[in-house]
Amino acid sequence: MTVGTVERRMVTGQAIRQAHEGSNIMNGQTASIEARGLTKRFGSTLAVDELSFEVYPGQVTGFLGPNGAGKSTTLRMILGLDRPTAGEALVNGRPFVEHERPLFEVGALLDPKAFHPGRSARSHLRTLALSNGISGERVEEVLDTVGLAGVGDRRAGGFSLGMGQRLGIASALLGDPGILILDEPVNGLDPDGILWIRNLLRSLASEGRTVLVSSHLMSEMALTADQLIIVGQGALLADDSVENVVEASGHNSVRVRTPQADALVMVLAAEGLSSREDNASQLMVDTGSTDRIGELAAHHGITIHELTLVQASLEEAYMELTHDSLTYQAEAFTSLEESAA
Repeated sequence: MTVGTVERRMVTGQAIRQAHEGSNIMNGQTASIEARGLTKRFGSTLAVDELSFEVYPGQVTGFLGPNGAGKSTTLRMILGLDRPTAGEALVNGRPFVEHERPLFEVGALLDPKAFHPGRSARSHLRTLALSNGISGERVEEVLDTVGLAGVGDRRAGGFSLGMGQRLGIASALLGDPGILILDEPVNGLDPDGILWIRNLLRSLASEGRTVLVSSHLMSEMALTADQLIIVGQGALLADDSVENVVEASGHNSVRVRTPQADALVMVLAAEGLSSREDNASQLMVDTGSTDRIGELAAHHGITIHELTLVQASLEEAYMELTHDSLTYQAEAFTSLEESAA
């Protein structure tokens, strides 16, 4: 039974968690979020193009794509803030607007400045809490969780972007929901804050919650996300694990250190493997595996000092996937080094 179905009552975070035990949110058996052929047009502009994906509990799912890819519009349709032109989005098996106590189902951060600037952080959270039957005790819990307990009585309008993000995350956590949807949560955070949000998201996922987070910081997604949904021009480009997305990139190579580089180059060429010299004793082989290169070298009596698989970064894999899907493509500039050459 969902908290508050029979009566409105004051609850703490612990009571909310107990109310969700046994539900699909926590058991990891079914998708918590489903997009089925989601399509959204704004006049003649196709913002989201028959987008389908599923988001599961117990992992952090990164929602990635270039500016104008339709990410924010998709999140708004999931939360019932925009009506799809076609298709549907389901949260725990039904449209989000049909949930009686939505704050207990999904905690969302779409706009870090979505608060009255004249109110204090504590007052903002208390207002949300009262409207949803949540106790003042829970307000203090989330203020402490996000590191704003010491400034809870300051006007939120004077907060920095990073502090505004923390307040937005506190709002999302207020109902202790099983699903978190966060749009660019690390914007404005300092390195300590970025580490904090990374650990928070991983911790929430480890509790069996569903965490869907959009970001443009590929290095951070590589450290935080388990699964990736990548979109471009409103269409799905990839839906896979971080490891598989990186491995599928064409930028993977093998670094080889050998005192017989010239001989190895000839052996590799005979096998159809292209390579380039990095320095006098180091080669970068564009294709092949470390096992195959090692076996070829051993067969021809070539000494090997190092064989290292050099995988593409998530950023490189992402750029390769989205290269043809950029809505806003700026002019390429020549680097200072290239200009001086």
